[in-house]
Amino acid sequence: MKKNAENKTFSIKTVAVLAVFAALAYALMFVSRYLPPLIPAVPFLKYDPKDFVIVIAGFVFGPVAAIILTVIVSLIEMITVSSTGVIGLAMNILSTGFFVIPATLIYRAKRTTVGAVVSLLLGAVSMTVIMLLWNYLITPLYMTVPRETVAKLLLPAFLPFNLIKASINAALALITYKPIVKALRSAHVLPESTTPAGKKYAFWLPILGVVVLAGAAIAILLFNGVF
Repeated sequence: MKKNAENKTFSIKTVAVLAVFAALAYALMFVSRYLPPLIPAVPFLKYDPKDFVIVIAGFVFGPVAAIILTVIVSLIEMITVSSTGVIGLAMNILSTGFFVIPATLIYRAKRTTVGAVVSLLLGAVSMTVIMLLWNYLITPLYMTVPRETVAKLLLPAFLPFNLIKASINAALALITYKPIVKALRSAHVLPESTTPAGKKYAFWLPILGVVVLAGAAIAILLFNGVF
């Protein structure tokens, strides 16, 4: 009986923590709507930081949790602040889903420093590819512009935007993952790690994250004509 009660308590804690992740993802998404566009050529494309929050939740609690958060946050966004309706909902689910699901699946299978980097890299590539297809096939329909116009923007605008967006979110995940996990363990939401010392999340991954952020910042400045 005591064991069942403990499991129930842990389950309630997990749900509560996922709710916090969802609230944080939504709050960051809301604030980002007021930021200037990353690529001036496509001002309607806005950077959305919710992906890095959801991918961390997926790293901690698994791919199913990442999928649930993706759908819930996207639904709330559609209901509260989005003006693109069901099409915007589908776009958000595809964009975030193709980033977080490959990443969390790979990291679940290979919970090492290499696994963390590879998972986020493949998630970024996956998201970029699916959004290029989306922009080519769907964007002309709901923006009522010729497909040729959108096609001309794929390489000079849509591709760099999605790569920069994915790079920023991957970098933020590398920087914040370990502190978040430590906080969850301190709160007894997660058990202490049993991973061998040589396979633990390496100290240099946040440094790599900072380097990637710096590269993304330089790319943004280049596209804005600062350099």
